[in-house]
Amino acid sequence: MSVGAITLVTVLALLVLLFTGFPVAFCLLGIAVAGFLIFIGPASLFAVLAAAFSMLIKDIFIAAPLFIFMASVLQFSGIATALYDTMYKWFAGLRGGLAMGTVAICSIIAAMTGVTATATLTMGMLAYPEMRKRGYDKSMAIGCIPFGGALGPIIPPSVVMIIVGGFGSLSVGRLFIGGIIPGVMMAALAMAYIFVACLRKPELGPAIPLDERASWRSKFASLRGVILPILLIALVLGGIYTGAFTPTEAGGIGAFGAAICAAINRQFNWRNIKDASLTTFRVTAMIIWIAIGGASFSALLGITGVLHFVNNFMIGLPLGPMGIIIVMMAIVFIMGMFIDPMGIVMITLPIFIPISTALGFDPLWFGLIFTMNLLVGYLTPPFGINLFYFKGLGYAEVSMMDIYRSIIPYVIVMLIVLVLCIIFPELLLWLPNKMM
Repeated sequence: MSVGAITLVTVLALLVLLFTGFPVAFCLLGIAVAGFLIFIGPASLFAVLAAAFSMLIKDIFIAAPLFIFMASVLQFSGIATALYDTMYKWFAGLRGGLAMGTVAICSIIAAMTGVTATATLTMGMLAYPEMRKRGYDKSMAIGCIPFGGALGPIIPPSVVMIIVGGFGSLSVGRLFIGGIIPGVMMAALAMAYIFVACLRKPELGPAIPLDERASWRSKFASLRGVILPILLIALVLGGIYTGAFTPTEAGGIGAFGAAICAAINRQFNWRNIKDASLTTFRVTAMIIWIAIGGASFSALLGITGVLHFVNNFMIGLPLGPMGIIIVMMAIVFIMGMFIDPMGIVMITLPIFIPISTALGFDPLWFGLIFTMNLLVGYLTPPFGINLFYFKGLGYAEVSMMDIYRSIIPYVIVMLIVLVLCIIFPELLLWLPNKMM
């Protein structure tokens, strides 16, 4: 069978399995096993084991459970509540202040946990009822929360970046540092949108009455709740940036620091540690299966020549290097509407990274814009996972159409920052190039 025919059969088989709703990792693993049996022969099945083993022994995958444990501990440490209290006292007096503050707090939570669910669920429970009680428009109160949660994969440390680094053979430390500027840009641009929208239409996000605002003494006293997370973020990212420790070591230090934060807030008990450990085991097991499925599928593509065939086809397109990059980004964007971001990494990144490198682009830059594009997938209808996290909070007045409408401005914000980072690569590469 020709390489073109193998490529067509592999793609069709993948699409059929994905539309069944079967977990992406097992779809890829199943196709890899069947492909080796059919196209090469039973003796080649050892390649599946070899590919999975070579992926799992990479040092960076040790960092994943450490950062997941750090996120799990911070969920019950009481820090999110303290952060919200600080945000409320400082921002509530501004038009749209609660929504802007929610984005800011989500950014801090993202920098502590690296996952989308924590900020989305926590701020959905804390911030949404308060905003609605204060007369905020429903769309304004909803949209900022899934958006803020989606910043987790780009603001370091990030579990998604660990997966991207593993499948793209990229430096996780440099990915972490490269994500700082676009993450801050997204948060700042979203806050600017909220400010301007509420300035033009005060009914979207009214300021709280003057007599209900916190005193300056109370405001400064509330800053004590920000000290611990800021110190933890500075310790983890500062250590990576200066070269004091590797991302894996940073994960261990972050997990230990999260435990200290929980202990200071008197939340470090057996029940919470047990819950955090079980969550870490579950998520880590999912990541391991993702690594096994993705590595096996990549091995099949490489051995059968599919990878080389697709690379030559893409590079041969008469679009120029930047045109091909835009095509790849469009593919990721469309897939993000229907497939879990982790699945997109497994399916596309092993193919796209060699193409971008062959076109003369910095693979770190491509890995970062690829990750930024994945963020949009957390928010784009119909299957943006953060949208379902928010819907799962169970607010009777909130329909899926309400959530879909509310998220549109924030998707536009993300795409604007993505385009800027494609046009000006130094936005992503300047900080990593300054690392020791």
